[in-house]
Amino acid sequence: MPRGLVGLVGANGAGKTTLFRLLLGLARPTEGTVEVAGRPVADDPVGSRARLGYMPEHDCLPLDQSAADVVSTLGELSGLPARAARQRASEVLDLVGLDEARFRPVGGFSTGMRQRVKLAQSLVADPELALLDEPTAGLDPTGREEMLALVARLSTFGISVLLATHLLDDVARVCDHVVMLDAGRLVVAGPTETLLHQTGKLTVEVYAGRGRLASALAERGLTVVTDELFEADGEGGAVDVVVGADPGPVLDTIRDVLADLGLPLHRLSSRAASLDEAFVAGER
Repeated sequence: MPRGLVGLVGANGAGKTTLFRLLLGLARPTEGTVEVAGRPVADDPVGSRARLGYMPEHDCLPLDQSAADVVSTLGELSGLPARAARQRASEVLDLVGLDEARFRPVGGFSTGMRQRVKLAQSLVADPELALLDEPTAGLDPTGREEMLALVARLSTFGISVLLATHLLDDVARVCDHVVMLDAGRLVVAGPTETLLHQTGKLTVEVYAGRGRLASALAERGLTVVTDELFEADGEGGAVDVVVGADPGPVLDTIRDVLADLGLPLHRLSSRAASLDEAFVAGER
């Protein structure tokens, strides 16, 4: 996986948290090797963890401690001197929007505030890579928007992010690269924009001859998406055609078929695929 903002996508049980455990050196792979920043994790698990920040999914914060105490203590555990840990804790809590609340006990925080504390402690030691496990879990729409905005800002500080989530929309909005897992198996991986266009569609709508158009396009080797067999040949309507990253050749074929059949074109529009469609296409 490259540097930057990477989305790790999969349903519950797909293997996202297991992959995090492998990256952190808390579990060993049964096959193959795992490297972080070009170094095998198995050779130095503690050294690998020193370059990582980790935001766990589960509720793990001590409720009787203040946010400042939690983050600074974890900063010291990461190797920072006490004074530097306190200073750094203040900076990252300010970054995540908890500057005024940093001395309050975590037990009085809302779910969104607790998620921000977990994010802050993952950043306190200035990691090369932050592993964020379901950072928007349990958040309302506003809290989710704010968390995604915070995650998107991390790349401006030179921190790469591996964002684990089952919400494909979160990845589509903030991540440059996506990795999709299903039952421990890699389904598909690549730049987000590329995946969104791999299974896009062109909608060709004609006033008449919808059936002839669909048949002719299929005969030319295009993938035509239809609901059922068309009724009368004179029936008008829309035909969806699957396109890849370069729609040019498909557009040329559609133009030629329409001209050969003498069909009047009513509308031609395009639609990029969602990550859900890319995921399903990868499974196939």
